Amino acid sequence: MPHHSPGASRRAVTKAAAAAGLTALFGTGAVTARAATRLGPRTLDVSVSSAALGRSAPVRLILPSGFDARPARTYPVLYLLHGAHDDYTSWTRETDIEAFTEGRDLIVAMPDAGPTGIPSAWRAGPDYETFQVEEVPALLARSYRASGVRAVAGVSTGGYGAMAHAARHPGTFTAAASYSGILDTTAPGVPPIVDAIVAREKLLPLSLWGSPVLHLPTWRAHNPRVRAAGLRGTGLYVSSGSGVAGGSGDWLPETLESALWPSAHHFTDTLALLGIPVTTHYYAGGGHSWAYWKREFTASWPMLARALGVPE
Repeated sequence: MPHHSPGASRRAVTKAAAAAGLTALFGTGAVTARAATRLGPRTLDVSVSSAALGRSAPVRLILPSGFDARPARTYPVLYLLHGAHDDYTSWTRETDIEAFTEGRDLIVAMPDAGPTGIPSAWRAGPDYETFQVEEVPALLARSYRASGVRAVAGVSTGGYGAMAHAARHPGTFTAAASYSGILDTTAPGVPPIVDAIVAREKLLPLSLWGSPVLHLPTWRAHNPRVRAAGLRGTGLYVSSGSGVAGGSGDWLPETLESALWPSAHHFTDTLALLGIPVTTHYYAGGGHSWAYWKREFTASWPMLARALGVPE
C-alpha cells in the first residue's frame, strides 16, 4: 500500500543457567535465530526460525552505539512496522533511522509482516501477531540484551499493527504510533480495502479474518477501535491526511489516504469517549506515502522517546 518516494548480574546468570538446564532436559519450542548478516557497524538482518509462521522470517535490527563495549547493559526497543506490499527493509530504505538513532541507546527492530504487511493472526495462514509480539521480543531479550521496555510505530497496515498489538496486549508497549494506519477495520468502506490488499498478493481475502459479515466477531477482535480500552496507560500518537480534499493532485496515494481518514477519526473519537489521551495530527491533503510518514515519525518522536526513556 505505500507509495514509494524516488530513489548481567549474578542472579541473571543463575536464572539463565537454570533455564538452559530446563531446556536441555525438556526441549523448547522457542524461536531461534538461524543466521545474522551484518550490513553495517550497527545494522544487521537476522533470519528467525518461527513456530508461529511455520518458516523462517527476517528481522532487521539497528543496535545501539557501543553495544559490544557494554556487555552488561540492556536496552529498550523501538519496533517499526512496514506497510502493505513492502517489507522489513522499508524503514532503512526510506528514512534515515540509522543516523537518527545514533547515540540514543536503544535497539530498533523491524520485523517482517509478510507481503500484505498485515501483522495479524490469520484465520487460514501464519500468525504474524505472535511472531512480532512474542517471538521477536523473546529473541531480542535472549540474544541482544533487550529490556522489557518497548514502543511500536508503523505506517499504513503497520500503523494498524502498532495499535492492534498495543490494544490486544495491554501493557506490552509503553507507546504506540500510527501514521496513516487502518484503525477501524469495520468502518464503512474499509473491509473492501483490506480484502483488496490481501487479493493483490494473490491470497484469498477470507484467509485473513474470514467474511466481515459471517465472521464479524473475528473482525471485531482484531479491530483497534473495538479494542481501544486496552490502550489505557499507553502513550499514543495518530496522524492521517485528508487526501484528495486539499491535496496536490497525486490522485492514487491521496485517494487511499482519503479512504482511511474516517477510520482514523472513528478510532480517536472512541479514545476520547473512553477518556484515553492521544496526540493527533490530522492535516489537510497529504498522501499515503513516505513523504508524509517521515515527517510524522519525527513529530511523534518526543512521545516515543519519553516512553522508551531515551534522549529526544
